[in-house]
Amino acid sequence: MADKFDAILITKTDDGPRGALTRLDQSDLPEGDVLVAVSHSTVNYKDGLAITGRAPIARKLPMVGGIDLVGKVAASANDAFKPGDDVLVNGYGLSEQHWGGYAGYARLKPEWLVRKPQAFTPAQCMAIGTAGYTAMLCVLALESRGITPDRGTVLVTGAAGGVGSVAISLLAAKGYRVAASTGRLAETDYLTGLGAAEVIDRAEFSGPAKPLGKERFAAAIDSVGSTTLVNVISQISYGGAVAACGLAQGMDMPGFVAPFILRGVDLLGIDSVMAPMPKRLAAWARLASDIDPARLNSMTKTISLADVLEVAPEILAGQVRGRLVVDLARG
Repeated sequence: MADKFDAILITKTDDGPRGALTRLDQSDLPEGDVLVAVSHSTVNYKDGLAITGRAPIARKLPMVGGIDLVGKVAASANDAFKPGDDVLVNGYGLSEQHWGGYAGYARLKPEWLVRKPQAFTPAQCMAIGTAGYTAMLCVLALESRGITPDRGTVLVTGAAGGVGSVAISLLAAKGYRVAASTGRLAETDYLTGLGAAEVIDRAEFSGPAKPLGKERFAAAIDSVGSTTLVNVISQISYGGAVAACGLAQGMDMPGFVAPFILRGVDLLGIDSVMAPMPKRLAAWARLASDIDPARLNSMTKTISLADVLEVAPEILAGQVRGRLVVDLARG
C-alpha cells in the first residue's frame, strides 16, 4: 500500500482559497473508519467553485477537493466493509467539511459509503457522479408528483451541463418528450443525440418573468436558478412540477406566487449532498436500470488529476459539455 500519493489541496493564498497539486501521506488524512484507495473522481460545478475559490465551498483549510469518489476499501475498522469492497461516495460534505476525492486515498465514515452498482465500472460511476445522481433524484421527484410521459413536454435547463445531460438521457429513455434549454446552441446536435426533441435558446428564460406565462411544459428540471427558474415556473402547465437542483445563475428568486396558487404548480427542492441513504440507494438502483451506457459514454471525457486545475474555471464559464471523469492513475 503506497503511503505517498498525489492530491489537489485547497489552501489559503493571498488571492483567497486555491487548489494546487501536491503530495500527501496517509498520515495526513483526517479521521474515518474506512480507508479507500480512490481510482476515479469527477468535476462538478461545485468542484469548480471550490478549486478556484469563487465561492466559500471549502469551509476548513487545508482541504482536499472533490465531492465525488469511487474506489476500493483498503482498510476498515467497521464490520460493514472489508478490504477489496468497491464503494462510492457523493457529497456528505466532501470538499466542504471533509477531505474529498481528489487524492489517491480517502479516509471516510462508513455511513457515507454506497456499494458500487455491479452494472457500472468505476469510471462509469464517476461519469454519473453527483450530477447524474442529482438528475436521477429530480426524475424520481417528478414521478412522485405524477409527472408521466403522457402529461407533455419536460423542460431541462442548463442542458449541456452535467445534470442537464444526464437528465435528458434519463427522461428520453423513459419516453418523455424533452425540451433542452441552453445558451450554447452549437451543442444542438449533442443534445438531440442525448434524446432532446427540441432545443431552446436560454435567452427565452432570461428576461423579467410574468406572473403567469403561456402553459408550455408539464414539468421541468432546473439547475440554473434565479430569473431562469422564475420564468420556467411561470410556464408550467396546471398541476405540473419543477425540480430545482442548482443555482448557477444565482440564489435569488425574483418571482411570483401565482403559479403555485392559480395553477397548483409544485416547486421541488432537490438536495443531493445530505440526502438520506434510502434515497441514494433508490437513485443508484434506477440509474443502473435506466441509463443508456452508449449515451453516457457520448457525454463523457476522461482527464487526469492535474487537468482538474485547468478545467475548474472552464466549468464555471459554461465551457464544459457533459461529464468529466478524473482518472487518478492517468498521468
